Amino acid sequence: MISFSRRNPRRLLPVFSACGQILFAAVFGLSVLAPAAAQGFSINDVAVIAKKLAAEPYHKPENKLPKDLQDLDYDQYRDIRFKPDQALWHAEKLPFELQFFHQGRFFDRPVKINEITPSGVHEVKFTPDDFDYGANKLDTNHFKGLGFGGFRVHFPLNNPKYKDEVLVFQGASYFRALGKGQRYGLSARGLAVDTALISGEEFPRFSEFWLVRPEPNAKELVVYALLNSRRMTGAYRFVLKPGAETAMETQSRIYLRENVSKLGIAPLTSMYFFADNQHIDKEDYRPEVHDSDGLSIAAGTGEWIWRPLVNPKRLLVTSFSMSNPQGFGLMQRDRLFDHYQDLEARYELRPSVWVEPKGTWGAGRVELVQIPTPDETNDNIVAYWVPDTLPAVGEPLEFDYRLLWQLDKDKRPPLSWVAQTRRGRGFVRNNDGSIGFALDFEGPALERLSPDAKIEGVVTVDGNGELLERQTFRNDATGGWRLSLRLKRVDNDKPVELRAYLRSEDTTLSETWSYILPPS
Repeated sequence: MISFSRRNPRRLLPVFSACGQILFAAVFGLSVLAPAAAQGFSINDVAVIAKKLAAEPYHKPENKLPKDLQDLDYDQYRDIRFKPDQALWHAEKLPFELQFFHQGRFFDRPVKINEITPSGVHEVKFTPDDFDYGANKLDTNHFKGLGFGGFRVHFPLNNPKYKDEVLVFQGASYFRALGKGQRYGLSARGLAVDTALISGEEFPRFSEFWLVRPEPNAKELVVYALLNSRRMTGAYRFVLKPGAETAMETQSRIYLRENVSKLGIAPLTSMYFFADNQHIDKEDYRPEVHDSDGLSIAAGTGEWIWRPLVNPKRLLVTSFSMSNPQGFGLMQRDRLFDHYQDLEARYELRPSVWVEPKGTWGAGRVELVQIPTPDETNDNIVAYWVPDTLPAVGEPLEFDYRLLWQLDKDKRPPLSWVAQTRRGRGFVRNNDGSIGFALDFEGPALERLSPDAKIEGVVTVDGNGELLERQTFRNDATGGWRLSLRLKRVDNDKPVELRAYLRSEDTTLSETWSYILPPS
């Protein structure tokens, strides 16, 4: 078998230190490790770099991108493609392969890529020869010395004879993954900083990666990453486990350079344009358009909460305070093609992503940010965990968690859940200004009930709303139960907060539906 380094001797360059110690050259963007360290490489190695960087002034990476790459439009940049036969580990026929993104357009800062092998740590060097530039007329002679814009991982996920794209790291600290049969939708991030604050959001970026060369029969891939930003640094370890439900085991150690107002842990970013609970004000043949339709939370108390997403007219930030959450996620519960009718986007195949904390996270809040968007091209939904207390500058903040990219068997409450939230006018024939909701609940707790079971819908409305009607009855079409509400808003310029769940005598049968009706 021809080795990768022999096939392309310029690609893998050893970066060993002669003295056998870990050296740092942060000014030059280098991290150098000894051959012995490569055998037992761990998050501790990256954490040492992150901690040292956090103790030094921040140096914003220079934009050395040639002008012709900066000026590429969307289609021109997409026309630059990595040659599949040049993929890392392709020649060795390993189960995982890596392809790389070219710098250009918005991706103007280089990302350094390293490979960890039994012989040591090697930098994967950029060369224009590995790329097909398509119809672009570019002089690649002055591209030498550039870095990568990111990378993607390929693995035989859906077919043993074809390696699908299963994970992408590109842009700041953003990444996306796929499980079997899924299409790309929402993204995860390494960290969210001061999201939705007047001071403006800071976007830390993964500036360097270390990838462990997998074994010939490997089912998982280990990725280390270094996060860097003006006010913090971070060390991350990801273990990618592709499958029907692709998992990413995540370890993080964060070091503050300066104090921050709000730190978002395990952030998820998605898109919500419109659906049954919020109709669009212009014609569109599609009934719904969204990557996610709700925020699901499993509180430390055992309560499950479902907050349907909205596309507000003004920025809307809400949160749920709790201690030691069991999990949270931005979910795509509606899996029926008929509810979307988009043959290109295939929203019904977009994954839900569930964040499952490891250990105790302490006190904090799950925060949901919903931003107005005029179309589906903007990611306008963000959810993350905000710890109540942050460490002193220079001290580590550690959070470990599992990310699950799910489709048919996404995380749901054990009893029953909200399958649909439908909103409309209270009276169609005589518009009295009231607002109607139809909530459909489904799940094993309801399937066991007889059709004549006595089920009560428990509803609470805040002071800006008046509940006019409430009815609970069996949904013969689904085998679940429907809770129908009608209410009036007191002040149209203020939101209304609603909560509802199903109960039989003193027994709770469902998760809690928690809805914010934005100002009209």
